Amino acid sequence: MRVFVAVVPPGPVVETVEEFLQPRRDALAAEGRWRWTRAEHLHLTLAFVPDLEAWREEELIAAGEEFAARRRPLDLCLSGAGAFPDPGAARVLWAGVDEERPGTLADWAAGTRRVLSRAGARVEGTRFTPHVTLARSVGGRHAAGHLLQALDTLRTPAWSVDELVLVASWLGEGPSRTPRHEVRHRWPLGKDRA
Repeated sequence: MRVFVAVVPPGPVVETVEEFLQPRRDALAAEGRWRWTRAEHLHLTLAFVPDLEAWREEELIAAGEEFAARRRPLDLCLSGAGAFPDPGAARVLWAGVDEERPGTLADWAAGTRRVLSRAGARVEGTRFTPHVTLARSVGGRHAAGHLLQALDTLRTPAWSVDELVLVASWLGEGPSRTPRHEVRHRWPLGKDRA
């Protein structure tokens, strides 16, 4: 199964993002160049496993529990925007992340990738840029500089990340053939620090 370890923003943050994006999505709807991320799919991926063998899930959950228990909660907010691979030929539009302790998310990403690897999972990707995907291109890459100017004014309320989440994703099984996500496990942060 496809799984990822993520930070999921709380409802009020998701609502702020949705309110911010709605007029921009409406203005761009006729172009049909972007498929916008559904509100319930907004998340910040720390590690992605394209094909986890089901029998490894229990070991992965136990290893993740130990990892999360040693981490302190972190205050974040979404702020600004960017594009992958670049604004001139973008495939992904994303919201940036401001961290209370810069570099913490990169450490968490490296740590969760090590945990997943030790549990026998094949982790995909190496470079980490903390972000929340807002939209993906339809039909190839598109120039997005004008969109980034509009998206760059996004700023959400801060929230305290107090858990990491293991999510399974089934492609094409959600509404309008979007992915269907299922939370498989929640790891509270800082249990060993209490």
